[in-house]
Amino acid sequence: MEFNPKKDTPSSFPISLSSSPSPTMAFNSKFQKKSTVSLSHCNLCTTLFFIVLFTVPTLFLLHTSTISVCSLSTSTARLNSWFGDLRDAQFSWNRLAFSEDLPPPVALKIAVFSRKWPIGTTPGGMERHAYTLHTALSRRGHRVHVFTSPPPDYGVVQNLSSATSAPYIHWHDGEPGRWRYNKAWEQYEEENHREPFDVVHTESVALPHGVAKKLSNLAVSWHGIALESLQSDLFQDLARRPNEPMSPAFNMNIQGDVPKVLNEIRFFKNYAHHVAISDSCGEMLRDVYQIPSRRVHVIVNGVDEDDFGEDFKLGQEFRARIGIPGNASLVLGVAGRLVKDKGHPLLHEAFSIITEQHPDIYLIVAGAGPWEQRYRDLGPRVLVLGSMSPSELRAFYNSIDIFVNPTLRPQGLDLTLMEAMASGKPVMASRFPSIKGTIVVDDEYGFLFAPNVESLVETLEVVAKEGSDRLRRRGKACGRYAASMFTARKMALAYERLFLCIRYEAFCNYP
Repeated sequence: MEFNPKKDTPSSFPISLSSSPSPTMAFNSKFQKKSTVSLSHCNLCTTLFFIVLFTVPTLFLLHTSTISVCSLSTSTARLNSWFGDLRDAQFSWNRLAFSEDLPPPVALKIAVFSRKWPIGTTPGGMERHAYTLHTALSRRGHRVHVFTSPPPDYGVVQNLSSATSAPYIHWHDGEPGRWRYNKAWEQYEEENHREPFDVVHTESVALPHGVAKKLSNLAVSWHGIALESLQSDLFQDLARRPNEPMSPAFNMNIQGDVPKVLNEIRFFKNYAHHVAISDSCGEMLRDVYQIPSRRVHVIVNGVDEDDFGEDFKLGQEFRARIGIPGNASLVLGVAGRLVKDKGHPLLHEAFSIITEQHPDIYLIVAGAGPWEQRYRDLGPRVLVLGSMSPSELRAFYNSIDIFVNPTLRPQGLDLTLMEAMASGKPVMASRFPSIKGTIVVDDEYGFLFAPNVESLVETLEVVAKEGSDRLRRRGKACGRYAASMFTARKMALAYERLFLCIRYEAFCNYP
C-alpha cells in the first residue's frame, strides 16, 4: 500500500473534542493540548522530510545540468586539449569541438533585438551576422523571435516566417528602416507575457543598457566598441597624404570618442553577458572595460558554408567571363563598401605603383561606393563589378589568387576575410589586433601589413614574387582553418551552448 503524506500523517487522524469541558475532563483537556502540540510537531517534521526528500535531488539535478551544459572536454589541433567551465574560457569558443549530430537538450525560446533584418538590399555585417546565426539556430529546432524595424516593402516579407526553420519576425510600427527600441520592447513584453523567453540576444546596443539591465538572461554581441573606433580614427588620419589637410570631422570624432569610451565602460556592466566577435575585443572588455571574465565570451562570426567553398572550375569560368587574360601573373581581389575607412585610398595608390613593375597583375573589385569610379580610372587591369549576391561572390572569390583587405577600421571583424578563406584563398590584411589574433593566426594563411601605402606596396611585391602556385597551397591551409573556425554551424553551436548555459544559470541562480 502506497504511503500518502496528506492522508496518512498523524494530524489527519480523528480526535474527539468536547465543546464544553467539565472538571472531570480537565485531565483529558490537558492531554489533548499536549497531544495537539505533539501531532503538530510531527506534522511539521513530516512536511520537512518530504521537502528535503524531493527538493535536494531536484536541486542536485539542476546543478548537474548547469555544470554539464557549461562544461566541455575537448581536443583540437590548436588547443591540444581543454577541459573546464566554458564561462572561464578566455579564447574563442570556435576553437572548441561541439557536436552538431546531437540535438539540443531543450528547444529554447530566443528573443533577438536587431536594428534591421536583411530584406532585398545588401545587408551590413551586423545584419548578416544576425540573419546567419538565428537562421541556423532555427534549423536546430529553437524558436527564434526577431524584433526589428519595418522593412521598405511589407509585400516582400509576408511569407518570411511561414517555414518552420525560419525565425519569426516581429516588425514594429513606424518608418521603414528606422529602429524604435521602445516599440520593439512593447512587442517583446507582449510575447514574453504569453510565454517567457529563455534567452534574450541583442546585436550591439539595439537594446539600450537602461532596458537591458532588467534582464539577467541577456547576451549582447559587440560588433564594434568605442575604444576600437578611437583607434580607427587615428589610423585614418595617419593614412593622410603629406599635403592632404586634416579633415574637420577628425577633430570632432577624436573629441567625441574619449567620452564615448568612458560612457561605455560605465554602462557596459548593465549587460549580463557579453559576446566579443574577436579575441582582441574580448581582451579589451576584460582589461579596459573591466567586465568580469565570466561574463565575457569570445565567439567569432561565421559564414554560411553552403554559400562559400573552393571551386576551381567556377573561378576559371568567371575569369574568362569578365575578361581576365590567361597570361595574368597574379589576380588580386577586394570586396565590400568602396569607402575611405575601408582602406581604398591605400589600395588604389599601392596598385597604381605595383603595376609599374608588374604589368600582368590584375585587380577585381566587388562592391560599390565613392571609390568605384577612381578604380575604373586606373585602366583595364582593374575590373569593377559593383555589389554582388552571395552566389556571385562565390565565383568572385574562386577567381582570384589572393584577397586584399586594406581596412582602416580595427573594430569588428570583416566577414569578407572569412568568406575568402572559406573559398580556399589566402589573405592580405591590415595588421590590427583583431585580424592578427583571430584570422591570420599563422603565417601560412597570408600576409599582414601596416595600414599605409609603403607597407602595402612592399607586401604586394612579396606576393607577386611568390606566385600563384605557392598562393594556391596557402589557400588550401586557409580552407581547412576556415572550415574549423568560421562556419555558420560552428558559430551557431557555440551560441547555442552559451544560450543553454545562460538559461540554466538564470533558472538555478548559479553564480
